[in-house]
Amino acid sequence: MSENSTRGPDPAQTPPGAAPRPAGTPKIVGLVWGLLVLNTLGSAGAKTIVPLPRSLIQMVTMGSLVAAFGLALLVNQRVRIRSSAYVLLLSLLLVSSVISSASLESGMGALFRCFRLTLFVGTLWLLSRWWDGSLTFVRYHIRAYFAVLGSVALGLLVSPGKALPDLYGGRLVGALWPLTPPQIGQYAAVIIGLTALLVIGRRTDRTSAVLVIVPSLVLLALTHTRTATLGLLLGLTLAIGSLILTSAAARRFFSWSVLISVVAAVGFASALQTWFLRGQSQENFSSLTGRAKVWNALLAEPRSTAQQLFGVGLGDKSFGGLPIDNSWLAVYNEQGLVGVTLVAVIIVVLGSVALLRPPSLQRACAIFLISYCAIASYTEAGLGDASPYLLHLALAASLLAAPAQAAPLSTQPGKPLGRPLAKPLSKTFAKSEAPRRHVPRWARGSEVN
Repeated sequence: MSENSTRGPDPAQTPPGAAPRPAGTPKIVGLVWGLLVLNTLGSAGAKTIVPLPRSLIQMVTMGSLVAAFGLALLVNQRVRIRSSAYVLLLSLLLVSSVISSASLESGMGALFRCFRLTLFVGTLWLLSRWWDGSLTFVRYHIRAYFAVLGSVALGLLVSPGKALPDLYGGRLVGALWPLTPPQIGQYAAVIIGLTALLVIGRRTDRTSAVLVIVPSLVLLALTHTRTATLGLLLGLTLAIGSLILTSAAARRFFSWSVLISVVAAVGFASALQTWFLRGQSQENFSSLTGRAKVWNALLAEPRSTAQQLFGVGLGDKSFGGLPIDNSWLAVYNEQGLVGVTLVAVIIVVLGSVALLRPPSLQRACAIFLISYCAIASYTEAGLGDASPYLLHLALAASLLAAPAQAAPLSTQPGKPLGRPLAKPLSKTFAKSEAPRRHVPRWARGSEVN
């Protein structure tokens, strides 16, 4: 398994008759991943310092997806892809979405969202060529989302009033780009967890990790996002638990984390409770901030057999003008029971593959991402359409992929599959025979015997 994608191939480990693997993932692949992140930021959110028309935001996000697909096709001109159960299941989910959207019950916007999902899945297929179980895409992921959080922090410094508006109860929002508190909390929690795992695996220095984790923790605290916080804590617990038996650093990190958590729970119980409740009443908290009312109304809605199986088509993840805020119910509403089954299979397949892999840092990162998405799916929508959650799961799939096998130089019958790396010693030092020349008969008599 390749640990460092920038390191050149080891000729001694290249099988005879095979071409050496490429020296590393092209830099343009990181740009493509960043464009996918930009596309999934969305176009709805808080009011920004400089008002941005929604049409302009949609143009930027959709343009980034088109650019990502074009660049991926440019860097992978021969369209070499790797088999991936995750992307295959996404492709089936896309087919189901097209079937459900063809009736136009959700309007023409459903077909546009299907087109967007098509480009999204197609880009993942093109990038699958470089999914080799290394940490390359983990670094792409952290850098891209840290840049997004950097814009949030800059907006907080420039205009604290816009970044902490009363409309959201004083929770942190994006003042430069319209981002909601749950979005910011999600991005912060994911890069905190991945960076912490890189520190445990000694794949990054502590100074760089502190520069990423500390600001992200501050932003996460300012968002007051309970889902992201619980997903971070439980996801890290499962990920570190998968390393405890094989990593002393993981055992130390786990021990210190438990100790700090106990001290914080005892010494700051009142402050933590206030932060967790966000000033809500007991009734509002028990109904999950009003989500339960929307869920009950959605489930009580009469549906035809076709709507139950395939849904009403891709939409804005709302029902009755209110956000659904549950991935499973949103998928049921838009893609029906078929979509719910496919999403469940995606989670189960990725989780099963992660559990069957031997303990490693890559496996721990995948477990963190899968568990985080599963936990967040209860109060956040996004598993059925192009979203950050599908990108998180794509990253997990890249970490669980087996290292690519080197391709042979030639596949023509009757010809060797390549040059050996070194000649045998017997042939290397053997006296080479000069080609025989034709000697005329008249000159043979003058040869010295």
